[in-house]
Amino acid sequence: MAFRVIRLVVPSGTAAFKACRSVQTAGIHTSTVSNLRYGWWSYALGERTTPRFNEYSKIISIDGNLASGKGALAQKLADKLGMLYMPEPDTYYLNQMTQNKLPLDKALNGNCSLEKFYMDPKAADGNSYRLQSWMYLMRLLQYSDAIEHLLTTGQGVILERSPYSDTVFLEAMFKQGYIRKQCVEHYNEIKSISICEFLPPHLVIYVDLPAEEVQKKLKASGKPYLQNVPLPYLKSIETAYKKSFLPHISEQAELLAYDTTQAQDVERVAEDIEYLKFEKGPWTEQDDVTYHYLRMLVEDKQRVASLTCVPYFIPEITVGAHEFDESYHAFRSNPGKMYAEGYNADVGDKNIWLK
Repeated sequence: MAFRVIRLVVPSGTAAFKACRSVQTAGIHTSTVSNLRYGWWSYALGERTTPRFNEYSKIISIDGNLASGKGALAQKLADKLGMLYMPEPDTYYLNQMTQNKLPLDKALNGNCSLEKFYMDPKAADGNSYRLQSWMYLMRLLQYSDAIEHLLTTGQGVILERSPYSDTVFLEAMFKQGYIRKQCVEHYNEIKSISICEFLPPHLVIYVDLPAEEVQKKLKASGKPYLQNVPLPYLKSIETAYKKSFLPHISEQAELLAYDTTQAQDVERVAEDIEYLKFEKGPWTEQDDVTYHYLRMLVEDKQRVASLTCVPYFIPEITVGAHEFDESYHAFRSNPGKMYAEGYNADVGDKNIWLK
C-alpha cells in the first residue's frame, strides 16, 4: 500500500526496558532525538499520572467547517485557560516530529497534495483518498502527542479538530463523488481498529458557520486553490457534522456549540467550560494503571502509525514491491538518516557514522 511507507518515516519506538537507563519524571518524548523516555521501570519506581492533574487537565477539540474560526478560538481559549495550543496539522506534520532540517520529499509525505485536491478533487491518480488517509494519520499522530503531553505534564491541550471528526470529510468527499465506495470501506476499517486505542477529547466545541459564509471566507483568503471550492461540498461537511459527528461524539464527550459571533466571546466560552461536570466518557473510568498503558502507546509513534496500516487493494493508490523498495532507499539516503547529528559530510568524519 502507498501509505504503508509511513512505517519508514515515522519515528520508531524504543523497547520499554530502555527506560531503566534514564528514568525521568515528566519526560516528554515526541521525536527520535529525545532521551527522556517513560517505560515500565518508570512506573515501577513510582512515576504516576493522576497527581499531576488539575481542573484544566483536559483535551479540548475545536471543530467546525473550513474557515469557521476554529484556530482563533483555540488560541485565545488556550491562553485564557493556561493550556497548550496545537494548531491543525498539515501534510508535513512528520517534518516537525522527526525534526528534519530539510523537509521530506512529497513522495515521503503521503504523496498527496491539498492544493491538487481543491483544484482537481476527482483526479484519477487517487490523490483525494491518499490525502484523506494521510491527514487521518497526521491527526492521529498529533492526537497521540496531545495525550502524551497531558499525561506527562498534566497541562491540558486545545487542538483544532481531532481524528474523531475526520469522518465528516470522508462522507462529504464520497457524497460529491471524489472517492469511491471501496475507499470508504478501507478508511472505516482503518479508523475502527485505530481510534479505539485512544480516549476521545474531554470536550468538543463546535463552531457553526453556514456553508455560504464559509465559501465567501475561502474566496477572501486570496489562496488560488480555495477560490472555487464547491458549495455542495461545504454543505456536505456541515451536514455530516450536524447529523453524524455531533450526535455521536456527544455520547462520549462534553459538547458545546456556538455560532461564529458567540465563539468570539472567549470569556463566555471559558465560563461555560467551568460549569461542565465532565462526568461522561471513558476518561472517568481511568486510573494510574490504564494511564500507564496509554502513555506507553502514545509515546511510541511508529506503533501509533502501524495502527493505520491495513492491507487493502485499491488500484489507484496501491504500489508494488519495487516501488516500495525505491521509497525505502530514498528515505534512507537522506543525510539526516545516514549520519549522526553534527556529521560533516564534506570532511567525512567516519567516527560518528550511524551504524
